Amino acid sequence: MNTTTSEELLRQLNWRYATKQFDPQRKIGAADWAALEDALVLSPSSFGLQPWKFVIVTNPALREKLVPASWGQRQVADASHLVVFALKKNFSEADVAAYVKRISDVRSIPVEALNGYQDMMVGSLFKARDAAARTAWAINQIYIALGNFLTSAAMLGIDACPMEGIEPPKYDEILGLDALGLTSVVAAPAGYRAANDKYAALKKVRFPKEEVIVTL
Repeated sequence: MNTTTSEELLRQLNWRYATKQFDPQRKIGAADWAALEDALVLSPSSFGLQPWKFVIVTNPALREKLVPASWGQRQVADASHLVVFALKKNFSEADVAAYVKRISDVRSIPVEALNGYQDMMVGSLFKARDAAARTAWAINQIYIALGNFLTSAAMLGIDACPMEGIEPPKYDEILGLDALGLTSVVAAPAGYRAANDKYAALKKVRFPKEEVIVTL
Protein backbone atom coordinates (compact mmCIF):
# COMPACT_ATOMS: atom_id res chain seq x y z
CA MET A 1 0.00 0.00 0.00
CA ASN A 2 1.36 3.42 -0.98
CA THR A 3 1.46 5.70 2.08
CA THR A 4 3.56 8.51 0.57
CA THR A 5 2.02 10.94 -1.87
CA SER A 6 3.83 12.28 -4.90
CA GLU A 7 3.68 15.74 -3.34
CA GLU A 8 5.37 14.51 -0.16
CA LEU A 9 8.08 12.75 -2.13
CA LEU A 10 8.93 15.83 -4.18
CA ARG A 11 8.78 18.10 -1.15
CA GLN A 12 11.39 16.03 0.67
CA LEU A 13 13.63 15.67 -2.37
CA ASN A 14 13.53 19.44 -2.83
CA TRP A 15 14.18 19.92 0.89
CA ARG A 16 17.31 17.73 0.99
CA TYR A 17 20.72 19.06 0.02
CA ALA A 18 24.32 18.05 0.57
CA THR A 19 24.55 19.42 4.10
CA LYS A 20 27.74 21.37 4.61
CA GLN A 21 27.35 22.18 8.30
CA PHE A 22 25.68 19.96 10.89
CA ASP A 23 24.43 20.91 14.33
CA PRO A 24 26.63 18.75 16.62
CA GLN A 25 24.09 19.07 19.46
CA ARG A 26 21.25 17.42 17.56
CA LYS A 27 21.21 13.63 17.44
CA ILE A 28 19.15 11.24 15.37
CA GLY A 29 16.69 9.30 17.54
CA ALA A 30 17.24 5.58 18.06
CA ALA A 31 14.11 4.54 16.15
CA ASP A 32 14.93 6.71 13.13
CA TRP A 33 18.53 5.50 13.05
CA ALA A 34 17.41 1.88 13.28
CA ALA A 35 15.13 2.54 10.29
CA LEU A 36 18.05 4.02 8.33
CA GLU A 37 20.20 0.98 9.12
CA ASP A 38 17.38 -1.22 7.87
CA ALA A 39 17.15 0.95 4.75
CA LEU A 40 20.85 0.32 4.12
CA VAL A 41 20.30 -3.42 4.45
CA LEU A 42 17.36 -3.20 2.02
CA SER A 43 19.42 -1.40 -0.64
CA PRO A 44 19.23 -3.08 -4.05
CA SER A 45 22.30 -4.51 -5.76
CA SER A 46 23.13 -6.42 -8.93
CA PHE A 47 21.94 -10.03 -8.53
CA GLY A 48 21.24 -9.05 -4.90
CA LEU A 49 24.85 -9.92 -4.04
CA GLN A 50 25.50 -6.96 -1.70
CA PRO A 51 29.31 -6.71 -2.15
CA TRP A 52 29.60 -4.16 0.65
CA LYS A 53 29.79 -3.37 4.33
CA PHE A 54 28.35 -0.26 5.94
CA VAL A 55 30.76 0.94 8.61
CA ILE A 56 29.03 3.08 11.25
CA VAL A 57 31.68 5.18 12.97
CA THR A 58 30.54 6.14 16.48
CA ASN A 59 33.87 6.78 18.22
CA PRO A 60 34.31 10.60 18.47
CA ALA A 61 38.10 10.37 18.49
CA LEU A 62 38.12 8.33 15.30
CA ARG A 63 35.77 10.76 13.64
CA GLU A 64 38.04 13.67 14.53
CA LYS A 65 40.95 11.76 12.97
CA LEU A 66 38.90 11.40 9.78
CA VAL A 67 38.54 15.18 9.34
CA PRO A 68 42.02 15.71 7.80
CA ALA A 69 41.38 12.65 5.60
CA SER A 70 38.15 14.32 4.46
CA TRP A 71 39.80 17.42 2.99
CA GLY A 72 39.17 19.21 6.29
CA GLN A 73 35.41 18.86 6.04
CA ARG A 74 33.97 18.76 9.55
CA GLN A 75 30.71 17.05 8.63
CA VAL A 76 32.27 13.69 9.44
CA ALA A 77 32.88 14.79 13.03
CA ASP A 78 29.93 17.10 13.67
CA ALA A 79 27.06 15.05 12.25
CA SER A 80 25.00 12.82 14.50
CA HIS A 81 26.07 9.67 12.64
CA LEU A 82 28.65 8.70 10.04
CA VAL A 83 28.40 5.89 7.51
CA VAL A 84 31.43 4.77 5.54
CA PHE A 85 30.45 2.72 2.50
CA ALA A 86 33.11 0.06 1.98
CA LEU A 87 33.50 -2.75 -0.53
CA LYS A 88 34.70 -6.27 0.09
CA LYS A 89 38.23 -6.31 -1.35
CA ASN A 90 38.42 -10.03 -2.04
CA PHE A 91 34.89 -10.68 -3.24
CA SER A 92 34.95 -14.27 -4.44
CA GLU A 93 32.90 -17.22 -5.58
CA ALA A 94 32.53 -18.08 -1.89
CA ASP A 95 30.52 -14.87 -1.45
CA VAL A 96 28.22 -15.96 -4.26
CA ALA A 97 27.79 -19.36 -2.62
CA ALA A 98 26.99 -17.69 0.72
CA TYR A 99 24.32 -15.59 -0.96
CA VAL A 100 22.79 -18.64 -2.61
CA LYS A 101 22.72 -20.34 0.79
CA ARG A 102 20.97 -17.28 2.20
CA ILE A 103 18.34 -17.44 -0.55
CA SER A 104 17.82 -21.11 0.27
CA ASP A 105 17.35 -20.38 3.96
CA VAL A 106 15.07 -17.36 3.57
CA ARG A 107 12.86 -18.76 0.80
CA SER A 108 12.97 -22.43 1.79
CA ILE A 109 14.36 -23.45 -1.59
CA PRO A 110 16.77 -26.39 -1.89
CA VAL A 111 20.29 -25.16 -2.65
CA GLU A 112 20.45 -27.60 -5.56
CA ALA A 113 17.53 -25.82 -7.20
CA LEU A 114 19.64 -22.66 -7.31
CA ASN A 115 22.66 -24.19 -9.03
CA GLY A 116 21.79 -22.62 -12.37
CA TYR A 117 21.43 -19.17 -10.81
CA GLN A 118 24.73 -19.58 -8.98
CA ASP A 119 26.50 -20.66 -12.16
CA MET A 120 25.08 -17.66 -14.01
CA MET A 121 26.35 -15.24 -11.36
CA VAL A 122 29.77 -16.87 -11.25
CA GLY A 123 30.00 -16.74 -15.02
CA SER A 124 29.04 -13.08 -15.16
CA LEU A 125 31.37 -11.94 -12.40
CA PHE A 126 34.35 -14.30 -12.51
CA LYS A 127 34.53 -15.49 -16.09
CA ALA A 128 33.33 -12.45 -18.00
CA ARG A 129 35.12 -9.92 -15.74
CA ASP A 130 38.65 -9.56 -14.46
CA ALA A 131 39.48 -8.28 -10.95
CA ALA A 132 39.47 -4.61 -12.02
CA ALA A 133 36.08 -4.97 -13.69
CA ARG A 134 34.66 -6.69 -10.60
CA THR A 135 35.90 -3.83 -8.43
CA ALA A 136 34.23 -1.31 -10.75
CA TRP A 137 31.04 -3.37 -10.57
CA ALA A 138 31.16 -3.41 -6.75
CA ILE A 139 31.72 0.35 -6.57
CA ASN A 140 28.68 0.87 -8.78
CA GLN A 141 26.63 -1.16 -6.32
CA ILE A 142 27.83 0.99 -3.43
CA TYR A 143 26.57 4.11 -5.14
CA ILE A 144 23.15 2.51 -5.46
CA ALA A 145 23.17 1.98 -1.68
CA LEU A 146 24.35 5.56 -1.12
CA GLY A 147 21.46 6.94 -3.16
CA ASN A 148 19.01 4.78 -1.25
CA PHE A 149 20.42 6.05 2.05
CA LEU A 150 20.18 9.70 1.03
CA THR A 151 16.58 9.36 -0.12
CA SER A 152 15.58 7.37 2.95
CA ALA A 153 17.09 10.01 5.22
CA ALA A 154 15.29 12.79 3.37
CA MET A 155 11.96 11.01 3.74
CA LEU A 156 12.52 11.00 7.51
CA GLY A 157 13.49 14.68 7.57
CA ILE A 158 17.12 13.81 8.31
CA ASP A 159 19.97 15.63 6.63
CA ALA A 160 22.85 13.82 4.96
CA CYS A 161 25.81 14.59 2.75
CA PRO A 162 27.39 12.28 0.16
CA MET A 163 31.15 12.72 0.44
CA GLU A 164 33.51 11.53 -2.26
CA GLY A 165 35.99 14.09 -0.95
CA ILE A 166 37.76 11.58 1.26
CA GLU A 167 41.10 9.80 1.09
CA PRO A 168 40.21 6.09 1.12
CA PRO A 169 43.70 4.81 2.01
CA LYS A 170 43.78 7.06 5.08
CA TYR A 171 40.21 6.08 6.01
CA ASP A 172 41.20 2.43 5.73
CA GLU A 173 44.21 3.01 7.99
CA ILE A 174 42.36 5.04 10.63
CA LEU A 175 39.41 2.64 10.78
CA GLY A 176 41.44 -0.57 10.45
CA LEU A 177 39.44 -1.63 7.42
CA ASP A 178 42.26 -3.56 5.77
CA ALA A 179 42.18 -6.13 8.57
CA LEU A 180 38.46 -6.55 7.90
CA GLY A 181 39.03 -7.17 4.20
CA LEU A 182 37.38 -3.87 3.31
CA THR A 183 38.26 -0.64 1.56
CA SER A 184 36.33 2.61 1.84
CA VAL A 185 34.67 4.18 -1.19
CA VAL A 186 32.46 7.06 -0.04
CA ALA A 187 31.14 8.48 3.23
CA ALA A 188 27.81 9.91 4.30
CA PRO A 189 27.42 11.86 7.55
CA ALA A 190 23.80 12.22 8.69
CA GLY A 191 22.08 14.37 11.26
CA TYR A 192 20.51 17.83 11.26
CA ARG A 193 21.61 20.98 9.47
CA ALA A 194 23.05 23.84 11.48
CA ALA A 195 20.88 26.95 11.64
CA ASN A 196 23.65 29.02 10.04
CA ASP A 197 24.42 26.70 7.12
CA LYS A 198 24.00 29.17 4.27
CA TYR A 199 23.67 26.38 1.72
CA ALA A 200 20.35 25.25 3.19
CA ALA A 201 18.55 28.30 1.81
CA LEU A 202 20.00 28.19 -1.70
CA LYS A 203 17.68 27.26 -4.54
CA LYS A 204 18.31 23.82 -5.97
CA VAL A 205 19.95 24.00 -9.40
CA ARG A 206 18.93 21.34 -11.90
CA PHE A 207 18.56 21.35 -15.66
CA PRO A 208 14.93 21.48 -16.84
CA LYS A 209 13.13 18.16 -17.12
CA GLU A 210 12.96 18.39 -20.90
CA GLU A 211 16.76 18.59 -21.06
CA VAL A 212 17.48 15.50 -18.97
CA ILE A 213 14.60 13.12 -19.68
CA VAL A 214 14.41 11.38 -23.04
CA THR A 215 11.19 9.57 -23.89
CA LEU A 216 11.39 7.07 -26.75
